[in-house]
Amino acid sequence: MDKAARRQELYSLLGDLPPRDREISAELVVQEERQGYVLEKLTLDLNGIEPVPAYLVRPAGESAPAPAILFNHSHGGNYSIGKEELVGPREYLQSPPYAEQLTQMGYSALCIDHWGFGERRGRTESELFKEMLWNGQVLWGMMVYDSLRALDYLTSRSDVSSDRVATIGISMGSTMAWWLAALDTRVKVCVDICCLTDFQALIEARGLDGHGIYYFVPSLLRHFTTAEINALIAPRPHLSLAGNFDRLTPPAGLDRIDAELREVYEREGAPGSWRLSRYNTGHFETAAMRGEIVSFLRAHL
Repeated sequence: MDKAARRQELYSLLGDLPPRDREISAELVVQEERQGYVLEKLTLDLNGIEPVPAYLVRPAGESAPAPAILFNHSHGGNYSIGKEELVGPREYLQSPPYAEQLTQMGYSALCIDHWGFGERRGRTESELFKEMLWNGQVLWGMMVYDSLRALDYLTSRSDVSSDRVATIGISMGSTMAWWLAALDTRVKVCVDICCLTDFQALIEARGLDGHGIYYFVPSLLRHFTTAEINALIAPRPHLSLAGNFDRLTPPAGLDRIDAELREVYEREGAPGSWRLSRYNTGHFETAAMRGEIVSFLRAHL
């Protein structure tokens, strides 16, 4: 089966989703001048069900189309943060925040509040999951759908170089990064931090409760392994960073994924485009990781 068919198979597991071709609208709520960048606070209509608050940051004083990053916020059990993770400090991310880091590099970045987070909070994760399940929907599927539509919006902007778009995130945002890149080839570079989790290894390590209920997609393991999802990203550049002491990414699973993706990228003629970097740390971004991410983006985006 070719990759296009496998992408469609993966997408079909995500439940009953809104149409992909529905019109997207965006309202600029307010624009602020920040240190070195411009912040647009937006309300997006991505899914036709509820508004999606978002932050778009872009380098100050730039008018030419810029490369762009779809930044995926994490979970961390803190539902109040959401898109604020792009612009503010987070205990497991390095300083400066990615809004400053990316705009200093000449990139724009977009981050949306996902279901139940930030300005979309008010219902619990389990409440959302149960209601969606009754309606034939999957919470992760609805989150992935919003990310895909956010990518549609981002690439439609006249100030974005639509052929130079990357995605990045930590934890839940890491998982979103590699799902998004697997499903949509418009993502030219994928960087995931601390959540490239081999599903079978997680079961073997009895680590399922380390993830929220949002994470689980019915029948997924009957169709895909983690490595098989990530193989859909090849031969595009993909940097994964992991902590050897991170319970969400059992080492045996990292070994398995790395071995399989090395073979895939070698077979597709791009052995240097896949990299798994492992650090003797836990579930957080280190200064060395941040340096490696910056270098990888500069080299490939």
